[in-house]
Amino acid sequence: MQLRGDQLSVHLDKVGASLRPVYVIHGDDALLTQEAGDALRQAARSAGYTDRQVHTVSGAHFDWSAVLASARAMSLFAERQLIEIRIPSGKPGKEGSQALQQYCEALSEDVCTLVFLPRLGREQLGSAWFTALDAAGVSLRIDPVERKDLPAWMAKRLAAQGLDVGQGEQAQRILSFLADRVEGNLLAAHQEIQKLALLHPPGPLTWQQVEDAVLNVARYDVFKLSEAVLACQSARAQRMLHGLRASGEAAVLVHWTLAEDLRALWRVKDALQQGKPLPMALREQRVWGLKERLFERVAPRVTSDELAALVHAASVVDGVVKGLRDPAWPHDPWQALERLMAQALTCFKPIYANAR
Repeated sequence: MQLRGDQLSVHLDKVGASLRPVYVIHGDDALLTQEAGDALRQAARSAGYTDRQVHTVSGAHFDWSAVLASARAMSLFAERQLIEIRIPSGKPGKEGSQALQQYCEALSEDVCTLVFLPRLGREQLGSAWFTALDAAGVSLRIDPVERKDLPAWMAKRLAAQGLDVGQGEQAQRILSFLADRVEGNLLAAHQEIQKLALLHPPGPLTWQQVEDAVLNVARYDVFKLSEAVLACQSARAQRMLHGLRASGEAAVLVHWTLAEDLRALWRVKDALQQGKPLPMALREQRVWGLKERLFERVAPRVTSDELAALVHAASVVDGVVKGLRDPAWPHDPWQALERLMAQALTCFKPIYANAR
């Protein structure tokens, strides 16, 4: 049984004390994963699973026999036990795969198991060990909160604290301000909301109160920068590039990420011109998720000449960030990156303008 992270509370209300024997939580966001784990632990305690064991799979020589033995052994201190299996790499290995399948075949009604995994790819989701875990209980997919969904997410969290940002333009201004300051960092967003709840009693929040209380804690993500460029979000891309520079991110990594997407877009365009269907071209370039939707919009509409010019510019900037000078480009790596980004935004702008 597969659920999204936001469906967990409804599921727990529905099953009550009759928890499923296995819950698999997979995703990369630390806050949402932690909250899902906390909710399941609380539900397990309420259902009588008062003894808890934790196994963290580290390295290729992890002793899976201890996990199998713990599931079979009755607790000396409680009738029911909660077992947590944490696999930070998301890859249990051959021995671990067999052990997990064997574990699922010998489940006891006196044991509830939580399995924590990072975000999984298609190969892992189709593996025998994951299929066995999913069939034995519930797999909970923790999706990241995208930038466009962040204001609504924060509004819901503020309302849970009894705080009201109002309606209309004022609400949009406050929520956009908060989202800009904590972009890419849900844990920081949660902390800022908790701070606002401590500083102010339940009721309306003013713009000034929010501005005075919130710090700039944005954790700019180099991969999100590339998505902002592909989505032609000029102001956001500029803010993120400056934030990456201020945070000490390596210019070479920023360039590599942006250049890789430009080259992938160029290859997708070339495949389309050869008659390949767009979904096939995207799969060949391993383009998934949000970026897949952006490629679907941009690739058919941008010209090959425009992409060739962008790829050439990216090649020049590759030399600049590695210390090579080009008389036609700024010598400062970040200025060169800003110019490359501006060139890409100019190229993509008509695509989004025509769609409005």
